[in-house]
Amino acid sequence: MIHIYNKVEEVLEGVAEYIVSLATKSIDAQGSFTIALSGGSSPKKLYSLLANEPYKSQVAWDKVFFFFGDERYVPANNPASNYQMVKKVLFEPLGIGEHQVFAVDTTLQPAQSAAQYMNAITGYFKDADTIFDLVLLGLGDNSHTASLFPFTPVLHEQLPTIKEVFIPDQQVYRITFTAALINKASNVAFLVYGESKAQAVYNILEEERDIDTYPAQLIEPLYGDPEWYLDEAAAKKIRV
Repeated sequence: MIHIYNKVEEVLEGVAEYIVSLATKSIDAQGSFTIALSGGSSPKKLYSLLANEPYKSQVAWDKVFFFFGDERYVPANNPASNYQMVKKVLFEPLGIGEHQVFAVDTTLQPAQSAAQYMNAITGYFKDADTIFDLVLLGLGDNSHTASLFPFTPVLHEQLPTIKEVFIPDQQVYRITFTAALINKASNVAFLVYGESKAQAVYNILEEERDIDTYPAQLIEPLYGDPEWYLDEAAAKKIRV
């Protein structure tokens, strides 16, 4: 489903309400809520919103468990780290316990880091399948999501797992959920705003399928369509 709002603030509020609703239902039903977070600049404002009223008091945050859909291969205290950003704007203000946060260990070699993270995730889910209650995604100007970048081998990984990926134009590694792991989630939502994202949104929603060029086209959840939260600027090229 596509949700389009006039202003960025309204988009963020829409996603915050969506997360609160899902978390509340999940905690009521099973006693916990698992969410894989998106990194980058777009969700930072969302996390800050969730850490303050009225949303802060609407969720039993001690029953929420946090994961990362992708991570930059940098030290955990590096300003570019997704974990570091979320720690400052969400975890610390909400008093989230360390046992509730599953961060990527970037002190290991990239392939080991990816394998260790998958082990940590399967360790959390134990004998149950690795199905997250929500995977939150962003969208890059180049149509990537998580760290599924154009023309990288990870796009063709069929297993629901964690992989390292080398980004040639940036000469850096990242650690990412594969599309298959994202697609197993009970719910998947994109948070996208700003005119610079308009072409990418069009590419994913309306261009012919070409996953190497438009990686976010890989996101086809098993349990229903993803929720798209857009502002008018990001949605201006699509037909609704």
